[in-house]
Amino acid sequence: MESTEQTARRDLIRICHLMYERSYVVSSDGNVSLRLDDGRILATPTMTCKGRMTEDLIAVTDLEGKSLNDRKASSELAMHLLIYRERSDVKAVCHAHPPHGTAFAVAGLAIDQPILSEVILTLGCVPLASYGTPSTNELTDAMQPLVKHHNALLMANHGAVAYGSDLWQAWDRLETLEHTAKIAILSRVLGGSRNLPADAIEKLINVREAAGYLGESARCQACGYLHETQLSCPSGDRPSVRAADVANGASKISLTREELVELLSQAVNGHDVR
Repeated sequence: MESTEQTARRDLIRICHLMYERSYVVSSDGNVSLRLDDGRILATPTMTCKGRMTEDLIAVTDLEGKSLNDRKASSELAMHLLIYRERSDVKAVCHAHPPHGTAFAVAGLAIDQPILSEVILTLGCVPLASYGTPSTNELTDAMQPLVKHHNALLMANHGAVAYGSDLWQAWDRLETLEHTAKIAILSRVLGGSRNLPADAIEKLINVREAAGYLGESARCQACGYLHETQLSCPSGDRPSVRAADVANGASKISLTREELVELLSQAVNGHDVR
């Protein structure tokens, strides 16, 4: 009988190949990881084409990123480790540069409009994290406030990351993100999309919670359409948008007192924060 780790290794390689076949990555782009029950991390190695991944190339680390075999993990492993620290329910992470989703990230746009019922049911809003240099704390610092309440993120001028309870759920969420972005772009070519009304959104959120697709914590998502419903975040823990995000085009924001003071100070001093 195949062991859990053998199955995980096989699935990781299959998903790497799918990412490459679907043109979600090219060359050595992207990375995939899985957290095993014993805390070890299986990860794609640095500078390796996902279309040519084989099981003997898989890197193994601990939860601090320390190497446990002779393969060097991706330089962006810190992104994965952040997600594992923030989300105990997450066991797998997929990072890629899918063209349509990445186009949103490059344009400075979140995928947060309620245009598809299936997306509200299974994925939720996909926010845009502000730009941070890949492989540095800038990137993880920008992502950290958003990870807790979202199952996928866009990273400005970079790409997308999705995560889940296993590799296939993480992959499905990445695929849903890209498919939604493609539909959104096509709808704009045809004159624009029509958003679902607030009462329909509220019904879908109730359905997804009853079915176990997403829990109540997802109500804390910092996206526009949830603000239109009567549902409230059960923890009152909705993540705020930092003053820096104003410059990136955030349309609905909440600021701490310190951030508001900083923003007003910039305006008084003549800085353009639009």
